[in-house]
Amino acid sequence: MRKIVRNLLAGTGVLALSFSLAGTASAGGHKVTKPTLTGWASLPAGTFVPGSEPSGALVTGNLNGFTAPFADQPVQGFSGIVNNGDGTFDVLSDNGYGQQANSGDFLLRVHRLAPVFGRKQVDVLGGVNLTDPSGKVPWKLTRDDRVLTGADFDVESIQKVSDGSYWIGDEFGPYLLHFDRAGRLLSAPVALDGVIAPETAARTGATATARSSKGFEGLAQSPDGRYLYALLEGSITGDPAGALRLNEFDTRTGRYTGKRFVYQLDNPDFAIGDAIAVDNNRFLIIERDNGQGATAVVKKIYLADKRDRDRDGKLDKKLVVDLMNIANPRRLAGFGPTFTFPFQTIEDVVILDDRTIAVLNDNNFPFSTGRSATAADNNEWITIALPESLHADKRLLK
Repeated sequence: MRKIVRNLLAGTGVLALSFSLAGTASAGGHKVTKPTLTGWASLPAGTFVPGSEPSGALVTGNLNGFTAPFADQPVQGFSGIVNNGDGTFDVLSDNGYGQQANSGDFLLRVHRLAPVFGRKQVDVLGGVNLTDPSGKVPWKLTRDDRVLTGADFDVESIQKVSDGSYWIGDEFGPYLLHFDRAGRLLSAPVALDGVIAPETAARTGATATARSSKGFEGLAQSPDGRYLYALLEGSITGDPAGALRLNEFDTRTGRYTGKRFVYQLDNPDFAIGDAIAVDNNRFLIIERDNGQGATAVVKKIYLADKRDRDRDGKLDKKLVVDLMNIANPRRLAGFGPTFTFPFQTIEDVVILDDRTIAVLNDNNFPFSTGRSATAADNNEWITIALPESLHADKRLLK
């Protein structure tokens, strides 16, 4: 097994981040003419939560240099990100090891991280496990202590609201889940009418209308915080191929409003990785193929507009970044003049300012091998300067 890296609270992490992010809206102090890499940091694949519980007892297959079970819980699988506005970010790990059947000992968790670009590393500052102490989930959970696991939910997207609580999108329902700042479930999982994942179908006897792992991959929040926009990763039975439903949810009533929009994939075989709001009408959406390494071709970020100016019934799309073709004039992190992000799953985007975004991969620990065919991927964290301003709503900028 490779050396296991345990990143602990680093007292200089937040200050270093604040310094390193300054000026990243341009490269070398100059406006850019194409998307340009301005920062790179990496969290080693073998990063675990110190003193946590063993995991991975049911993991099999090629583990790319690691041996299961693991002594602790891995810090991995980043599928959603929240900017705390103080140099730290809350990052959501997904369901664990890729399947409901093998993830019952993976504890669902929100990690608090701080990238330190000057050192090309990411500090792990702590986090909270997701739990259901009040019994809001009406069916039997994996654990009697009601700590939630990757066999209970596949959490893939996250938003933090003004009171510090989290709304999280799940794929096994698919459900919307509301947790307090300590990770405790506040209310029963909210289902979406007519959308039933195979995992729910198996539990309830209902007919599945969605494919496995095609639930709420993106979750955006309106600038005033009232509405959430939950984007499915895959099409629903009876919908056109590659047409993904974007559903409006009212956090005041705790119900869907009935308003629905359509995001059309460039290819029905593609998937989305994340969706966040830019303002009341526009979203940044990651769209990707399923390739990695040499087979990675399409990894893009679009600006999608629900005003549908061409009246085709779908969100208008404009390419913002081709993640396989990012300028790197300063050869950051030892990469060449063109930087690529060749990972199978890229599931995190966050706006840092009007001309800068950050993007993270989901390393599917220990299975993804985008950088090397024989080594488990690290969790990479990049910042990209944009040639055009996003004109984002100021309420969404920390």
